[in-house]
Amino acid sequence: MKIKKIIILFIFVTISGCVGYSSTGVLGTGVSIALDPRSLGTQIDDSIMQQNLRAKLLSEEKSYIISVKTKILDGRIFLTGKVNSVEDKLKITKLAWEIRGARSVNNDLQIKEDFDFKRSAKDLLITSQLRAAMIGNKKIKSVNYNIDTYKKKIYIYGIAQTKIERDEVIKEAKQILDVKDVVTSIFLVDDLRVVKK
Repeated sequence: MKIKKIIILFIFVTISGCVGYSSTGVLGTGVSIALDPRSLGTQIDDSIMQQNLRAKLLSEEKSYIISVKTKILDGRIFLTGKVNSVEDKLKITKLAWEIRGARSVNNDLQIKEDFDFKRSAKDLLITSQLRAAMIGNKKIKSVNYNIDTYKKKIYIYGIAQTKIERDEVIKEAKQILDVKDVVTSIFLVDDLRVVKK
């Protein structure tokens, strides 16, 4: 039984590697620079904010580097991952707001629980299915999106060229079997402060 679970986990990891890779780009901002509609200056600003936030988290508590995921798009900070307590969650929110240039902070951090293999495998499968669906949908530039799944709840971050593209991403996410909720932070190109000319 234990070997069977290990084999299933290996298959899920392999499948998620085959169906697509969420590019972090050269500057680590979560989307490919070549397809990113933000100006190079905005991408660099976001990258600097990202590095500053990672440094703050590391200096506060080394375990945050592994347990907390950060994404910054156009000065908007997104936090996901797991922490030990509500106090940690509040502390990290405060650190994020202290980053120069922060326009907003969206904190989706969860409080840690005991590891659940079955739930983690299901979350990985959901992420893989959505990534594959987005790659297969010609109306979506899938490289411009990051996907996280926790307890069957999908978190999607990215930049859409049009409202139609944003709607398609949400539609694809809601069609995945067993998904409890879809939380999106998808910005339209027109919503960004500065875009490529």
